[in-house]
Amino acid sequence: MVRTSTLTTATVAALVAGLVVSAPAAQAEPARLADTLGARLGAASAGSYVDERGQLVVTVTDAAAAKTASAAGARAKVVKHSAATLGTSSGVLDRSARIPGTSWGIDPATNQVVVSADATVTGPALTRLKSVVDGLGDTARLEHVGGSFRPAIAGGDAILGGGVRCSLGFNVKTPGTSTAYLLTAGHCGNVTSTWSTSGGQVVASRVGTSFPGNDYALFRYTSDISRPGEVNLYNGTRRDIARAGNPVVGQTVGRSGSTTGFHRGKVTGLNVTVNYADGTTVTGMIGTTVCVQGGDSGGPLFADNTALGLTSGGSGDCTSGGRSFYQPVTEALRAYGVAVY
Repeated sequence: MVRTSTLTTATVAALVAGLVVSAPAAQAEPARLADTLGARLGAASAGSYVDERGQLVVTVTDAAAAKTASAAGARAKVVKHSAATLGTSSGVLDRSARIPGTSWGIDPATNQVVVSADATVTGPALTRLKSVVDGLGDTARLEHVGGSFRPAIAGGDAILGGGVRCSLGFNVKTPGTSTAYLLTAGHCGNVTSTWSTSGGQVVASRVGTSFPGNDYALFRYTSDISRPGEVNLYNGTRRDIARAGNPVVGQTVGRSGSTTGFHRGKVTGLNVTVNYADGTTVTGMIGTTVCVQGGDSGGPLFADNTALGLTSGGSGDCTSGGRSFYQPVTEALRAYGVAVY
């Protein structure tokens, strides 16, 4: 956390009006089909992802399920491990490998739980992690990533509170009313009860926050300031956010943040557990290859005009690349009974 710098009037207007905008990212159709087939196939589905051609691939454990997936327009791939088996392996990691600097999530393309260790995991901690992963056989694999997994808070221009800077995620409201709120990261919401402009004008007051475990917070607007349902593309344009949804592995997504602007990447995992270097743990995250830096926290993850997530943290930077993790926005919306607009 660092002290904030001065916000210009234009920055504040863009920021509070919808500081995170989307860009031409990916089509939402594969994600909707994945949700539909996941519900229809039940335990016979081991997950889904988008291949390099943009086609949805549904992993299944039997021929009947493969036939159903193919008939619906997806490519079926028969795999060895069921979702339940991979879930059991994830459960072992939850109980035995909560080591700061690690994360794990199911990769449907390889039909494994991918366990990642950042550069801080060394010595006895790494030995312990390797032992747990080895005990899971071919249901899991270990990979090493550079940098350190951390929540992303730093100084600069954005929503300001408690001496820190974060990024606004999505403007939302209670359905059927004009009461407006903003969503951001829970670890940002924990440090302040209000968000202000650099001039000291309080624009929003905290309603609720959830971190660790989850990573979302809701603030109610307390000032009469423009707040359209858009996100900032950081190229002079904005994108309207019309709906919220869930991503699919392999999907191209975009992320906006007050430190690094707009960047793209691909979804690498769903329901990811992240053990940040400071000892906090979040679960149920979206994993991606999008870069992230301090101050981007709370910013939006999206595809076209579909809201997907709120920036939680990651490793690396937008020069060398890295990994990043996002709180699914649909969970936050359900928790507070609000909707994007």
